[in-house]
Amino acid sequence: MAEQKESSVLFSLKELMNLEQERIAQETASQQRQAREARDRREAEDRARHEAEERKQRDAEEARRAEEQRRREELARVEAIKQAEMERSRAETVHRAQLEAVAAERQHEAQLVAIRQQSSAKKVKIAAAIAIGVLMLGLVGVGLKWKQDQETAARERVAALARQTQLEEESRKIMAERKKLEEQVAATEVERQRIELALVNAKSEVERAKLLREQQQNAIKLRELGDRTNATGRGSKPTTPRKPSKPCNCPPGDPLCSCLD
Repeated sequence: MAEQKESSVLFSLKELMNLEQERIAQETASQQRQAREARDRREAEDRARHEAEERKQRDAEEARRAEEQRRREELARVEAIKQAEMERSRAETVHRAQLEAVAAERQHEAQLVAIRQQSSAKKVKIAAAIAIGVLMLGLVGVGLKWKQDQETAARERVAALARQTQLEEESRKIMAERKKLEEQVAATEVERQRIELALVNAKSEVERAKLLREQQQNAIKLRELGDRTNATGRGSKPTTPRKPSKPCNCPPGDPLCSCLD
């Protein structure tokens, strides 16, 4: 009877020891799981912080490049305006010189006509007057043609500047839209990380199901933002305006003229 009691006590002690060992093992596993989850949370937070810093640096770099591009375009536009003004001034100077030359030639021809009128017959005077008239008509025609060519070139320069300004404005709008989309993508990415972290810590199936729905909606939103970003990238290359061609001043039928094809 005493041996049976001793055996029963030993069995009870062994059971208690087993229960204690199981409890210690469960506590150890729980501590390890909690430590692992805490480490995962820290790593996720570090990654999110690191990505946010990199994104901030990229945004700053893109803003800097955009500002430099805008400054270069502004300098190019100012230079083009200065060049157009210099070209206009030069054209006006040339035109005045041509008019003065025509006036001097007319005066010289008038003097010749006066001399010939005194020393020549009526036939010679008529021939001289016809020659002067033909010369005058030719000079007037050349002057009008030159003026038309200069006005056409000026209109083409103004149109080229207007096209360039329009393209620059479209480029700035596209860059602003792209930056807005990238900010939305970054915010959606942060939301994705939050959902993933919440899924790891979900305590019920209801909460987990809700988080899975949010994760699916977040993935759809990320995909749509990615498509919009790619579409914006494909349309952000502005075309270079074609330079206006120089006016051709060659007379019709000139075989040595390079602008008559």
